[in-house]
Amino acid sequence: MSTATPASPATDPVGALFASRSVTAHLVRGVLGLVLAVASLAAAPQQPAALLGLVGTVVLWRGCPTCWCLGLAATLAGRDRRCADGCPT
Repeated sequence: MSTATPASPATDPVGALFASRSVTAHLVRGVLGLVLAVASLAAAPQQPAALLGLVGTVVLWRGCPTCWCLGLAATLAGRDRRCADGCPT
């Protein structure tokens, strides 16, 4: 068995692509993306151009919902790494 060391933030591709600066910012991006997706899909039967709002959802989520979830996990992991040095509780 080999012992794996945790990836540093500089070598973590998931963290570099999908993580946010804070958990709050990440959750806000997720909620805004969800609201935009629901509004776009709800308005699509009357106005097909409303589907262009899904582009904003993809930008906010930095991809698909799975990408957003990976980013949330990377954001939480990054917070744990930073707080190992003594964050206030």
